[in-house]
Amino acid sequence: MSRLTFLYQMDLPHRAVAVYTYLYDRANKNGECWPSVNTIAGDIKLSPATVRRAIKDLKKAGLIETEQRYREKAGLSTLLFKINTLS
Repeated sequence: MSRLTFLYQMDLPHRAVAVYTYLYDRANKNGECWPSVNTIAGDIKLSPATVRRAIKDLKKAGLIETEQRYREKAGLSTLLFKINTLS
């Protein structure tokens, strides 16, 4: 059985399933990755606004956590995604 079977059994919009699958595929061994919203959108052919809505869906479902990271000189850096699995 697939490691993501739980995902397909949840009542999530298809945008959230697509974004979770993308993040899961790119996560390191600690379940972390840091692609930009624009990179995700371009790679899976969704608009950035749709990706942001999907991220909200996934956070609400408890499947991901996000952490804003900052550069040393206080500028915004990447958004760190932490993948949670329910398996």
